[in-house]
Order: sequence, then C-alpha cells, then structure tokens
Amino acid sequence: MDKNIRTLKKTLLIAVAMFGFAYALIPLYGFICDITGLNGKTGRLDKEQALATMLDESRKITVRFDATLNANLPWEFKPMQTKMVVSPGEIGQMAYFAKNTTSSNMVGQAVPSVVPSKAAKYFNKTECFCFSNQPLAPHESKEMPLRFIIDPDLPKDVTEITLSYTFFEMNKKVAMTK
Repeated sequence: MDKNIRTLKKTLLIAVAMFGFAYALIPLYGFICDITGLNGKTGRLDKEQALATMLDESRKITVRFDATLNANLPWEFKPMQTKMVVSPGEIGQMAYFAKNTTSSNMVGQAVPSVVPSKAAKYFNKTECFCFSNQPLAPHESKEMPLRFIIDPDLPKDVTEITLSYTFFEMNKKVAMTK
C-alpha cells in the first residue's frame, strides 16, 4: 500500500510540474522571440515617434510583401503591391486586399513575420490591419492599410526585407462589428 501511495504522489508531482512548465512556456516564448527576433515580431510606433525618426537617404531597402492564408480560412488575401523600395526613416505606405468568399460572417486575424529575423526589431509599423481582428461580412472585400518605417539603425548588410502575413480564422462566434 505504501508503494502505491508513493507512486501516486510521484505521478501527481510530475503532472503538476508538467502543467507548470507548459504554463511558463507562453511568456517564455514571447520573451525569447523579443530578444532574438524569432517569429518576426515587429515593433510598433505611434505617429509622433515615426515623424521624429531621422531619414537616411544614403541607403535603399527593398521591402517585399507576401500573404498566406491558414487552410481553414476561405478568403482571398494578397498584397496590393509585391515590393517597395524605401530609405531607412522614410514612412512606407501600402495596403493588403482581403475578401470573404463565403456566405457567412467571418473574423480573421493577421500575424506578421519578417525575414531576415535580425531585421524584425528595426521594422516598425505605425498603422496595420494586424493590430486587430478583421471582420468581413459574406462576400465583403476591403483594402487594409499598412504604414511602416524602418529604423536607420538597421544593420548595413540588410538590403532586403520580406514582410509576410498569415491570416487565421478567429472564433466564428466573435461579434461582427463595423
């Protein structure tokens, strides 16, 4: 009987430790991504911060735009232009197009990724459709603006950046608000 109780205690301790480890992974993952630039997390600036950034006209950076849909989201999604050349400190503006191809209200959320990953912390958005959920009514389409600025401290060896968005379906029960 004592052997069974010891085994039960060990099993429960292992289960609690596994739960604690899994719970700790969520903030740990975000922390590691912020430090290393993994997962392409980009910065976010307000309008005043962007306007205060110094322009470096001696450099040109090619920014490529990409769009992907999660397999569960039956939408059309694409960048309105596939590339743009900007100088660090210059505000870039473009838009993405999304269309709900179903007969149902749907809500999507875009998740950004930047390549090369070392450029992610220098790529700052001042306006982005990725900041919030995007509700679309049946067969509705819309252009979604993106405004960004590349920090002049971007390493000199980076001359090309790819900004990619993957759109995911959010809970279908999310209220459609306009």
